[in-house]
Amino acid sequence: MNVSVVLPVLNEIESLSSLIDELKVNLEFVNDWEIIFVDDGSEDSSWDIIIELSKKFKNISGIRFTKNYGKSQALHAGFKSARGDFIVTLDADLQDSPEEITKMIDLLNDGYDLISGWKKKRYDSILFKNLPSKLFNWAARRVSGIKLHDFNCGIKAYKKEVAKTINIYGEMHRFIPVLAAQEGFNKIGEQIVKHQARQFGKTKFGSDRFFRGFFDLLTIWFINKFGKRPMHFFGLWGSFMLLIGFAFTAYLGFEKLFL
Repeated sequence: MNVSVVLPVLNEIESLSSLIDELKVNLEFVNDWEIIFVDDGSEDSSWDIIIELSKKFKNISGIRFTKNYGKSQALHAGFKSARGDFIVTLDADLQDSPEEITKMIDLLNDGYDLISGWKKKRYDSILFKNLPSKLFNWAARRVSGIKLHDFNCGIKAYKKEVAKTINIYGEMHRFIPVLAAQEGFNKIGEQIVKHQARQFGKTKFGSDRFFRGFFDLLTIWFINKFGKRPMHFFGLWGSFMLLIGFAFTAYLGFEKLFL
């Protein structure tokens, strides 16, 4: 069994060494594994740590972006480089537990295409993260029809063909299960995962990400509903506006001629 672990990194110098120690322990069940760090324009010395780790362990490698492109682009680059039959993603801030990897791989072996984590119990701010997250996930379920509790959970496991097929762009990493379903990978499962309190630094995501997320959700909704027949949307509203314009023209013409 070959497993690739893809780790987007942005200013996580304090957590990288501890994360590697945890990953190595939890990848002992794997015949062949690799860890791919994707440094998304870190301004601290994260890249130096990644270089040191790659020299120390032959199955650890790194990809470096010259500036911050975003998590979607980091995941895309990691997926492109991954060689494993199964690909696992998790955040590098130690809030995702590597202990979950074994159970997720077992579910993929049972026939699932993708397993998404569900942080049922969270250690984030209730007002600024938990409640907005619940609202966002409720809307995502309604729009997509996919019954997941936590679309944006960082820890996920994929069969290779899923990760290699989906095209993650913009900030669509929040909707990877939806993108997978659009490509015909409908066996999507969910696993309750342990959420750990942040040990170092602070979150890289502000409250504005939820507003961007809802706009992205509208994009997903449009593509799902009208992607193959856009004229059903534009034609309907175009016809409606045409009727309004014709009615005003007829009224003005009648007023000039007869009133």
